[in-house]
Amino acid sequence: MSEVQVVRGEMQPWTDRTTPRPALAALLTDAVPANRRTLILGPHAPQLIESVLAHSADVTILVRSVADAQQLGEDFGPCLQVIAGALDGLQTPPYDVIIASDGLDRVLGYDSVDLSWSERLAAVAALAAPDAVAVLGLENEFSLLNMLDSRPAAERHGDDEWRPLHDDPTRPVSVDQLRTALPWPAEVYADFASRTYVRADVAANARSGELPTRLAVAALEQPAVPLLSPAHEGLDTAARAGLLASVPTGWLAVVSPHTTQDIYTETATTVLTANQTLTGWDTTTTPAQGAPADGSLAFDPAVVPSTISSGVSVESVLFRLACAEDVPGFRKLAADLGDWVSESRVVLRWDDVVYDGESFSHGVSGWVAPEVVEKDDLLAAAWVRFHERLVGQQRRHPWPPWMVGDDLVSAWLGMSGVEAPEQVPATSPDSAPATSEQVARGKEIAAALDDVLGTRAGTVDVRTALAEAEAAKHELFELKGHVYGLERTLGFRNKAMKTRENRIRELRGQLQKLTVAHERIRGSRTYAVSRVIFHAAQVRKPKVVARKIGRRIRKR
Repeated sequence: MSEVQVVRGEMQPWTDRTTPRPALAALLTDAVPANRRTLILGPHAPQLIESVLAHSADVTILVRSVADAQQLGEDFGPCLQVIAGALDGLQTPPYDVIIASDGLDRVLGYDSVDLSWSERLAAVAALAAPDAVAVLGLENEFSLLNMLDSRPAAERHGDDEWRPLHDDPTRPVSVDQLRTALPWPAEVYADFASRTYVRADVAANARSGELPTRLAVAALEQPAVPLLSPAHEGLDTAARAGLLASVPTGWLAVVSPHTTQDIYTETATTVLTANQTLTGWDTTTTPAQGAPADGSLAFDPAVVPSTISSGVSVESVLFRLACAEDVPGFRKLAADLGDWVSESRVVLRWDDVVYDGESFSHGVSGWVAPEVVEKDDLLAAAWVRFHERLVGQQRRHPWPPWMVGDDLVSAWLGMSGVEAPEQVPATSPDSAPATSEQVARGKEIAAALDDVLGTRAGTVDVRTALAEAEAAKHELFELKGHVYGLERTLGFRNKAMKTRENRIRELRGQLQKLTVAHERIRGSRTYAVSRVIFHAAQVRKPKVVARKIGRRIRKR
């Protein structure tokens, strides 16, 4: 354990939360030169500190929390010099490298002078050598997540963060303002939830459905804050307007003579880097620290193409065709996809399959199944996932509202050339139709993919919640009408049954009266005489009967 040096402005008891950022570690590896005297400002994850220690000669870290400083001293020992205190209390010789990727919001203590952002930047610049390499993070107040945050401003930051919350006119709120405010010429990256870093110039030229936009949307699919509306719509709109670099969660300014990549993104247990070319993207994957995904699917970097087309995703094209109600165009694209797909271990995702107008190609998704999956199952999984994103995101489409679920997926599979199974008559009311059996395997694969991507159980935005509430209200209204109709029908039937019951009672009373009268008649002498007369009338030979009666009388 190394001894912790304490300067003015330390905070105790206190701790600052940090999260691992593999993509940022890969960026620092490319930007920071080796064997330089390095200063890390503010709280950083241990994994990030390890990547800096791996190629730096003398590393010092300044954290304002004494508890965090002691923990870092125990974890890294004498190879890391730990200082507990605030930025305004640090007085040391200049450093060759300064890393403040967390920004300048958590470098002051509660006893520090209330410095503005520009004054804090000036203090950082005073600690840098003339030719120093600097990495500076900045939270974007104009970020899309900040604008869509459903929480009031007073509830967006808690007391456990302790950061300056007052309006600071010197704080940059755009890429140009950040470049102007820095005392050095810098390359700026758009930071999307600390998972994807895209060079600002590349992000500004990216359009909806292209690789930078797809990675930005994937990084914000699981926001940590409750939103008013889905973030993907705003990102697509910003990309069409050329403003994707203006709405990330933050920026990262890199002052370095070394060449860095255009894109750094975290993908499963690997970090993917990409450089833009005239025809597409050159990609490279490197292992990153982290536990492998727990599920039936695994990420295989070997299946990620080294060169990716510069086209747009198939999903974006399908969304446009569905919104325009262009069913023939949708059917043709689905048929082309059916001809292109073949059995493989790679799980299909229409949001990652690239379409350049003539041909298709795989994107950066390297999720594979344990064994080779048949073509029909791959198509079923892709269409099931597309159905969830089309219907779940309340997008417009030309199909009737009652044609959802297995029926709609089965129709899309038919467009892709997959023949529907023969219809089997149901043996009971609970028997599933044949179409459900057709897409069952696809649902399993799609569910496994959503599990490893972490997109199954996300934060529901307010607009979606309101739409679901309105749909539930409409359904409730229809059910009330249905119940009212059933109640009226039951009322009419109840009245008819009562009428029939009264009529049956009247008939029973009349029957009882007739039965009593009949019994009275049968017991009378008149009835007996009538019966004798009746039987006598039936006699056809009276003389024979008379002789028989005479014989009996004589015998008696």
